[in-house]
Amino acid sequence: MPTRRTVMVAAAGGLAAAAVAGGVGSGGLGSGGLLAAAEPVRRHTDPYRPKRQLRGLWIATVVNLNWPSKPGLTAEQQQLELNAWFDLAVDRGYNAVMLQVRSAAQVLYDSPLEPWSAYLTGTQGEDPGYDPLGFAVSAAHQRGLELHAWFNPYQLVRAGQNHNTAPNHPSVTHPEWAVAYAGAKYFNPGLPEARQWVEDAIMVAVKRYDIDAVHFDDYFYPYPVDGQTFDDADAYARYGGDLELADWRRENVNTLVREMAERIKQAKPHVKFGISPFAIWRNAATDPAGSDTTGSQSYDTIYADTRHWVQQGWLDYICPQVYWAQSFTVAPYDTVVDWWCDQVRGRDISLYIGEAAYKIGDPAQPTWADPEEMSNHLLHDSRSEEVVGNVYFSIPYVRDDPLGGMTRMEKTWYSRPALVPPMPWIDDTPPDPVGRRNLNAVRSSSGVELRVVSGDKDVARYAIYRLPLTHRPIRRGDPRLADATYLAAVVAAEGVRNGMRWADVRPEAEGRTSGAHGGDGSTYVVTALDRLWNESDPVSVNVRHS
Repeated sequence: MPTRRTVMVAAAGGLAAAAVAGGVGSGGLGSGGLLAAAEPVRRHTDPYRPKRQLRGLWIATVVNLNWPSKPGLTAEQQQLELNAWFDLAVDRGYNAVMLQVRSAAQVLYDSPLEPWSAYLTGTQGEDPGYDPLGFAVSAAHQRGLELHAWFNPYQLVRAGQNHNTAPNHPSVTHPEWAVAYAGAKYFNPGLPEARQWVEDAIMVAVKRYDIDAVHFDDYFYPYPVDGQTFDDADAYARYGGDLELADWRRENVNTLVREMAERIKQAKPHVKFGISPFAIWRNAATDPAGSDTTGSQSYDTIYADTRHWVQQGWLDYICPQVYWAQSFTVAPYDTVVDWWCDQVRGRDISLYIGEAAYKIGDPAQPTWADPEEMSNHLLHDSRSEEVVGNVYFSIPYVRDDPLGGMTRMEKTWYSRPALVPPMPWIDDTPPDPVGRRNLNAVRSSSGVELRVVSGDKDVARYAIYRLPLTHRPIRRGDPRLADATYLAAVVAAEGVRNGMRWADVRPEAEGRTSGAHGGDGSTYVVTALDRLWNESDPVSVNVRHS
């Protein structure tokens, strides 16, 4: 039977506070991140060809940072652009996208609560003529990609906003929920009715769309700005009780995280919940449990007690934004990653590392002048059982590839496809294997085509392995399937019947059939994958002439 984690509902206790200011990145991802695995993924035999590895790309929509390229494009133009980004992700070996769908309480999905984003049409509240999130989910899944819907919880109005505010925007309908700070406005996290609204706005997307995950970034309370005061005194007087102000603020964020975890799993147990926070919880000089760093502290500056969230089991993954080079003395990459590994070890959570692709080759970032920096990050991560993936900010820097740094990393670490690591605490039951009668291979002039006809609606994808010719059955646990050396492709299930077609046009797949299994000395092995990437028993297939 599937194992399911029970979300804890006990409120977090008060903790001591001391602060150092933090930096803010564009689109809500300017800091750092990690995630953890309940049961460490079994070590692959070739560390450069891991079978299980999340490979994610952030796609920011705020101020048209990544997509759409500008407001006012037609629906068709926007769709073409997004398809191009998704194609790039697949072509470069990635298996997940984190698409920003809510920023400043304007959204890229059909919602009765909040207006359409101005970054679509140029006018907040104007119907874009199609459903962007619905389109994105379908386009991602057709390519075998996971779609993580990325939400900014508390930001209400951006500083310097240069577009209209729609009449149904919550800053208009509920001005009493707003706190003005540094030219922007935020939902007051201390007001239960404001927190309820934020959760409801996110749950619209969870309930209406087939998303794979809810994804938060590092924005909770605003990062400190000199000379500015976040005026939540009235809410603190009403709801603070005996807690110190800092503890009360942390408890407000804890409550949002806990309640979101509960509501997501109540609505759709298979939907993952992950957060990509600023990577320093606390420095060891402030708290002995902290990391050997000297930078900003999320616990104190933005009231995000990220370590507590991990300990309470509220998250399925955590992706701290470790946006620093290995030689950055304030917060060395290796030091921060290792600290997060310690936090997640033995817990039911996946650890991914947020990576700063945008810093490679930036003259203002001298520690990022080495084209091998990113590849070296993954070398360090490969030595840990806890790190099971990486996410990169953001997708244009993969395309533009400054210094060739991303290409170097991909050639070294992403030379083969990879399956997303499973989350057995959500569900550990694999789908049924492909029926032998439903699987066949047909040789054509261009290579070998595999075909699957399946009535199993639980199948989301298929993994296809190409092995040297063998006459022996391939069974679960076969060492040749332990890493991605022979993993040829991950193919999305297609259509109502969840079948698939895949053409192998590699030169070694061409030629005469030379045995009971496969063509040109090859055996093809197919496994079924459910939406949580649990893998069925393998089935091998014969190759016949068309």
